[in-house]
Formats: sequence, C-alpha cells, structure tokens
Amino acid sequence: MRLRLALLLVLALTLVAAPGRAEDRSIVVASTTSTQDSGLFGYLLPLFKQKTGIDVKVVAQGTGQALDTARRGDADVVFVHAKAQEEKFLAEGYGVKRYEVMYNDFVLVGPQSDPAGVKGQDILAAFRSIEAKAAPFVSRGDRSGTHAAELALWKQAGIDLSAHKGPWYREIGQGMGAALNTASAMDAYVLSDRGTWISFKNRGELAILVEGDTHLFNQYGVMLVNPAKFPHVKKEDGQAFVDWLISPEGQAIIANYKIDGQQLFFPNAKP
Repeated sequence: MRLRLALLLVLALTLVAAPGRAEDRSIVVASTTSTQDSGLFGYLLPLFKQKTGIDVKVVAQGTGQALDTARRGDADVVFVHAKAQEEKFLAEGYGVKRYEVMYNDFVLVGPQSDPAGVKGQDILAAFRSIEAKAAPFVSRGDRSGTHAAELALWKQAGIDLSAHKGPWYREIGQGMGAALNTASAMDAYVLSDRGTWISFKNRGELAILVEGDTHLFNQYGVMLVNPAKFPHVKKEDGQAFVDWLISPEGQAIIANYKIDGQQLFFPNAKP
C-alpha cells in the first residue's frame, strides 16, 4: 500500500511539474532594432518555436546596448551587427563563439530633392557634401551597429564630428524606425540598414540616394552568452537557436523572408 501511495505521489508531482517545464522552454535574445523593425523576427521565431517548442523573447536595442544587456547576464543569446564590438565581447569572456549568420547593406536615404547633391555610389563623398552644405542629417546616436557604421564613415570621410557637428546634425538616441520617421518629418538624410528601409512605410519624400558602395556592407553575427560566467544561461536551448540559425533550414528561411518580392537578408553562415 505504501509503495502504491508513493508511486501515485510521484505521478501526481510529475503531472503538475510537466506543464511548468514546458512553459519554461524560453530564451532571451538581445538583438538589434533592425532585426525587429524589419519584421524578420516576426517571421523567423514562430517557425523556430514550431520546430523546437522553444519560445524566444527578444530585447531589441542598439548593438552596444544589446551587448551590455548580455554582459549583465540578462540574455542567453546575442544577435547583432557590429563585428569589432562582437569580437571585444568575446575577448572579454562574455560569449562562447561568434557565428556569422547573414548580411545585407546600409543605404543612405534622403529627400528626393537631394539638396546636398549626394546621389550616386560614393558614400564618403556623400558624407563630405552633407557636412559641407550643413544639410539636415539624423543620427541614431544609440551605440547601435548602424550608429557605429555611421561614425566610422564620417571618420573615413575625413570629417571630425566633434569639430564640425552643428544644428544640421541631429542625434536622437533611438532605433532605426524612429530615425527614419524623424528624417521623413525633417526631410533629412539618414543612414539605414536596407532591411528596415524596405519594411518602412512612412517614407514621405525620402528615397535611397546612395547604395552599392563596399563601405556599406552589413554583417550580422550570433553568440551564446557564456554559461561559465553566468550559470543561469539556458545553454542548451540558446545553442539550439544558434545552431538553427546557421543550419541549412534556418539559412533557407532567412533567404525566403521578403517584402514586396524584395529579399531583406542574405544568409552566409559558414558550413
């Protein structure tokens, strides 16, 4: 009788605990606003959950903020786009291994009237012209991958923003969607990732003016946060997400994400 009661108790505890374990299959991914604003996560994550049962909760921030979130141990995975910052994160011991996932490119967007005369393919000349004519320019100013790319372009163009920044240069400290909305309202220039631009609806008089320059390449990488530093990191489920993104299945799904027939991201994970 005692054995039977013990077995019944074990069975009851198992039945009570099972739903909790199922609900607990979730991970936190610190990522960029571009993967969120472009609609990529809205497309990818339901497919990942359908396959694995793992729910992905996204914290969408600029790349610098996303990496800081992971440095505090508040994420299981980081999925961002600023290689130098990602390699620093790894060197500090916060990540396990960086995997390249996909790429697209940045584009310089501005008013169709193009008051700074930048239309063409030379992004450095375009930045010089914007500064010389003090044409309105919106900067994300949020330590994101796009913001880092923009600052690098000013530097490569030979422009010291600390000396030349004026009312024409507006930093908003917000994500890509907000920057595009601000540029649309101001008829200003702005550097955008192509994915968010394609999905952006409030274009007003804005159009792509500079694209195709090799300086505008935009690579995305993913890393599991180091469970040796943060034991609460869900390493199995986090790694399952990383592995799925770089698998042939995940890569094909990324390639298939399109808006109005336009592909937003191009998978390039190494076999």
